[in-house]
Amino acid sequence: MADKFGSIYQDPTSVNEITGSTPYGTYDNDNSFVSESINICKFVSRRLGHPVMQLEMNSGSIYAMYEEAVSEYSTQINQFNIKQWMWDHYGTSTKISGSQYSSVSESMTTGSVVPTTPSMGTTFMLSEQYGQAVNVGGNATMYSASITLTESKQVYDLNSEASYESTIGGNDRIEVQRVFNQGPSAMSKFYDPYAGSFDQQQMLDAMGMGNVSPAVSFILRPISYDIARANAVETSDLVRKSAYSFELINNKLRIFPLPKDADEGEKIWIQYYKRSDLRRITNSTLSNKVSDPSNVPYKHITYEEINAPGRQWIKKYTVALSKELLGIIRSKYANMPLPNGEVSLDGEALKAEGREEKTQLLEELQTFLESVSLSEHARKEQEVADANQAVLNKAPLKIYIG
Repeated sequence: MADKFGSIYQDPTSVNEITGSTPYGTYDNDNSFVSESINICKFVSRRLGHPVMQLEMNSGSIYAMYEEAVSEYSTQINQFNIKQWMWDHYGTSTKISGSQYSSVSESMTTGSVVPTTPSMGTTFMLSEQYGQAVNVGGNATMYSASITLTESKQVYDLNSEASYESTIGGNDRIEVQRVFNQGPSAMSKFYDPYAGSFDQQQMLDAMGMGNVSPAVSFILRPISYDIARANAVETSDLVRKSAYSFELINNKLRIFPLPKDADEGEKIWIQYYKRSDLRRITNSTLSNKVSDPSNVPYKHITYEEINAPGRQWIKKYTVALSKELLGIIRSKYANMPLPNGEVSLDGEALKAEGREEKTQLLEELQTFLESVSLSEHARKEQEVADANQAVLNKAPLKIYIG
């Protein structure tokens, strides 16, 4: 068993002792951390009874506890920020990896990130997919294809008779979004410059236009008048004629009306998505982006960036860690021999006190962080608004005499 008197605490005399004395050296380049090290050692040692009592650990152990306290404070703050802003970073910020943790790596060393601008986060990603479903957005490419009409042929097989902009390979399928098989607009019949001249006269009379065709007379009418007449023409075409339409069943496209001689060689165009594009769950734009809380790019906060309340918490937490460590050491040397007997050390009591203080400090910090969260801020704003409204409700109303 090693002699405990070989590691007796003495106050450090130079800040240079801190460099290389901490386990990870995370804050060795942080001037504020280094310059504060001597004062931290003196503060912790005095809280533990030095110089009245001997401390069975050297300043290097306190440096290690000091580094852990700063890192724990940084962790608590970063976890709070991750909870607040996780979905603003998701899929947008470049992620970090623990495998890059080294003293020379810039990705996992120290430094706070700039304040995150609130955004809709993943709501935009979700709305993009809603837009894709109705053909106004999304991240899947919409392609075009066409079929060539044949006289008197009404059904066409999209697998064998369509020409595609992008080749469909393997077992991939397509999802047809639009089929451009549409008749001329009803309004073109109204605004034909020759409307009312020959064969259209009967239609104009039937539709209430008579001798006031918009193309040949200048009578100002409400726009609803034209819309109503256009709807009437389209309904007439649908009921009385072979209206332009289609059916798509099992990749068989049936078009209406039946193609005539004049339609031979004409094309009907379709727009489609590839099923593989719609079902793709990864995207090149999301490569190496934040995917979960483990790789949100928050680094260790430097001691220089921590304000006075944070530094005070770190001091107390360093004392609690050092007290627990000293308790562990003294528990190993439970009894100290004396000339006429022995004396028992307070190792177990120190361990218990240190752990209790650690738990209390962590709970206090977490409670404080929760009190400044976005949800808590919104709740307080609501309380203030309700209180102001209650005051205004008690204000007397003026009486007006007319």
